[in-house]
Amino acid sequence: MPVLQGLPPIENPDARVLILGSMPGGMSLELGRYYAHPQNRFWQFMQSVLGVDARAPYEARIAAMRGSGVALWDVLAECEREGSLDSAIRAEVANDFEGFLSAHPHLKLIAFNGAKAEQSFRRSALPRLGTNVPELRRLPSTSPANASQSESAKLDAWRDALRDAGIAVT
Repeated sequence: MPVLQGLPPIENPDARVLILGSMPGGMSLELGRYYAHPQNRFWQFMQSVLGVDARAPYEARIAAMRGSGVALWDVLAECEREGSLDSAIRAEVANDFEGFLSAHPHLKLIAFNGAKAEQSFRRSALPRLGTNVPELRRLPSTSPANASQSESAKLDAWRDALRDAGIAVT
């Protein structure tokens, strides 16, 4: 199985929310851009929740995320995976969350984009972090594979979580 390396974080020292996926899909890794697959709804969600223009160039979307107080990263620094499905992930190696949390003292919330991100974080990262951890909250995945809830219910969950962490939402 191929060993995949994740992307660097999109961050702001004053970020109040860190959104974590599990590991970028193949298209995202190939392009070096978070949520690059056109069927993933992440950027449409950020447009609805934060006012980030989903059609803007990637660099403009990233700048808007930074300006909103939201950071993006993934739980895994590397893993083995065939294809892009979370269910195919093996041999997980977590990112350096001790360092990230130390460098981002204003974080109030770590929000997981789906169940696999939360499971991987709780198994691979949380045991090393001790007790000084922001609130952890799983949000409905923006993946097209997640059809268990209506889009409006998913958006409400994202909007509520970010608002609760002090992020200005639309």
